[in-house]
Amino acid sequence: MRSTPAVTAWLFPLVLIFLSVPLDGSASANGKKSNHWVGTWASSPQLADPAEQRAPGFADCTLRQIVHVSIGGAKIRVRFSNAYGKTALTIASAHVAKATANGTIQPGSDKPLAFDEQSSVTIPAGALVYSDAIDFELAPLSDLAVTLYVKNPPEGITAHNGSRATSYFSTGDAVSATVLPSAQSIDHWYFLNGVDVESRDATGAVAVLGDSITDGRNSTTNGNGRWPDELARHLHANKHTRGVGVVNQGIGGNRLLRDGLGTNALARFDRDILSQTGVRWLVVLEGVNDIGTCKDACDMELMAKDIIGAYRQIIIRAHSQNIRVYGGTITGFGASSYATPRAERARRTVNNWIRTSGQFDAVIDFDAATRDPNDPSKLSQQSDSGDHLHPADAGYKIMGDSIDLKLFK
Repeated sequence: MRSTPAVTAWLFPLVLIFLSVPLDGSASANGKKSNHWVGTWASSPQLADPAEQRAPGFADCTLRQIVHVSIGGAKIRVRFSNAYGKTALTIASAHVAKATANGTIQPGSDKPLAFDEQSSVTIPAGALVYSDAIDFELAPLSDLAVTLYVKNPPEGITAHNGSRATSYFSTGDAVSATVLPSAQSIDHWYFLNGVDVESRDATGAVAVLGDSITDGRNSTTNGNGRWPDELARHLHANKHTRGVGVVNQGIGGNRLLRDGLGTNALARFDRDILSQTGVRWLVVLEGVNDIGTCKDACDMELMAKDIIGAYRQIIIRAHSQNIRVYGGTITGFGASSYATPRAERARRTVNNWIRTSGQFDAVIDFDAATRDPNDPSKLSQQSDSGDHLHPADAGYKIMGDSIDLKLFK
């Protein structure tokens, strides 16, 4: 039998080697930063409803989609989703380029994407796929055009209905065209699920789990005025946080506990939050639709308890992946279609728990930032878009301005 000293003699150098290797990939053994992947943009997939949308059809279709990224990098990869397809989605070709005005691209910036070194890819029903990484100098806070050509669409179209950004489509294969011929437009995203960057300056991403208020309802189309956009601008302007990406996973009409316009937040959590690239922080702003749709025989006190229980589950699941979780208080909806005395009591009960329970790693008090000082159940006049539920551009800016950037250092 070998002695313990002999074992120690060969094991000790291995321990030294192990201790010299960084666990987070942020620095090499000599102390220099290494490149790593971080999400710079994302959208949460939904099932497109042809009865409610002017969907382009996608047969023999070139589709150009514009996304506004948060952080930049020297390499990018793009993620496509067939989450709600009942049959396979084949993307015959896909390109990226620097976007210019009205769906055009900057000449000379167009590059093809590959998938396992192939120019086309077939995505099974319910699945997603990443493109191969390519060299592409993507500037922070810039617009990226992702253009794809689809010959035959799947049964069941995966979309993001509340893009607040215009997409362009035309007949035939024109993925490299500077200007799409005879282009039509629609304000939705289709099949496009995320963009990652590789950068040595990126420190991680903050993911946002939310509903239409996070999705930017009533903000200016193509204005990038959602509150996560405002947060991205603030993060970039601060030298200590400019390496933090923002991935917006808001869905209009979304609820924590039950499906609505989109899969409920607890069911989509792994897909939309835990599977995102490089997430270190999570902001949760959900619950207003659970309260607002609790009508008639619905037990509002039980609803408030269920919302709090859902928050607890989200916190546990995020902490299991070493993600810090920040709770956003639910903003006022007095005078809106959701407004009732019992709904307001539930909102206050939930917000009180967010503020005082100590379960979240920090609190972002959106309610305090946006409420009417004369009637705290309502949005302030400056914040309100007019429907008394969703903020206007100015209100989203107030929300973004209220976030302490020290939370992301």
